[in-house]
Amino acid sequence: MVIVMYADASDQQIEHVATYVTDHGARAHISKGEERTIIGVIGYKHQVTLEHVSTLPGVEKVIPITKPFKLVSREFKKDNTVISLNGIKIGEEKVIIAGPCSVENEAQILETAQIVKSNGGHLLRGGAFKPRSNPYSFQGLGEKGLKMLQRAKEETGLFIVTEVLEAMYVPLVAEYADVLQIGARNMQNYELLKAVGRIKKPVLLKRGMAATLNEFLMSAEYIMSEGNNQVILCERGIRTFVEYSRNTLDLNIVPVIKKISHLPILVDPSHGTGRRDLIEPLSMAALAVGADGLIIEVHPRPEEALSDADQTLDPQTFELLMRKIWHFIEWQKSYMEMEQFSVKS
Repeated sequence: MVIVMYADASDQQIEHVATYVTDHGARAHISKGEERTIIGVIGYKHQVTLEHVSTLPGVEKVIPITKPFKLVSREFKKDNTVISLNGIKIGEEKVIIAGPCSVENEAQILETAQIVKSNGGHLLRGGAFKPRSNPYSFQGLGEKGLKMLQRAKEETGLFIVTEVLEAMYVPLVAEYADVLQIGARNMQNYELLKAVGRIKKPVLLKRGMAATLNEFLMSAEYIMSEGNNQVILCERGIRTFVEYSRNTLDLNIVPVIKKISHLPILVDPSHGTGRRDLIEPLSMAALAVGADGLIIEVHPRPEEALSDADQTLDPQTFELLMRKIWHFIEWQKSYMEMEQFSVKS
């Protein structure tokens, strides 16, 4: 359930309601907005009843949440979650995250960072720890790779997105990363989700390869239930029966999530297709259906990439794509402004 406090409810009244919730076997998640404070009741038991809570001082109304996910739901938070990072507001503006699949050496990641920066990218992605299907494939450089990402940040000012694979490595990765990524294979690694939920940095959560909508959002709920509200969702393709692409990019999920959740959602057309020739059309389609941004793989020399070469753009193709993306984003803004003017008129 969600407890909505009156606009003039005092801090003492808010604290009293939160204490009531915890005293009756549940957890209170307090969210203070510009006009109202709302208290989410997490893991609530039957001792916390609508009838009792609605009589507490300062309580305006109590709303039952019908979804299995609570904190992630728009029933809990009506307005979009906006995460401010490196001068961009994710969830309000379009964000472009780009970089190689893996950090291979310092020269490679520094060169890629300059490519991303010069073409208007906002964040640099790169894997220091790589979960691979083949145990003999390149597994990443570990902490050495993290230090190379830090150097790239120092030289370009780009914030860093990188994956963490195990709960024990969360503190280490958090030292270097500005956004911690949970990959598709770890979407239901609940101990890892709880660990990133206890830090104060944004988390990029990728959808599992066969995850349903509810499973995806419940994984986000794990993170938020630990106190971290800075969750960014990412659609990266699911396994289907098709043979012409690595995965099937499920763009249907973007408008559905926009309807039922307040969290921002990005799209990864590189992993979603596994084919560099499909990255451009799927990037534009993702923006058209309302994605808050894109994650694109780019490498100075894709033919030399140690991982994901087939789905990685070279610098020239990336530059052309970014030009089209920025033109489309400007067109979208103009169209929305026209629509708003038309409605007001």
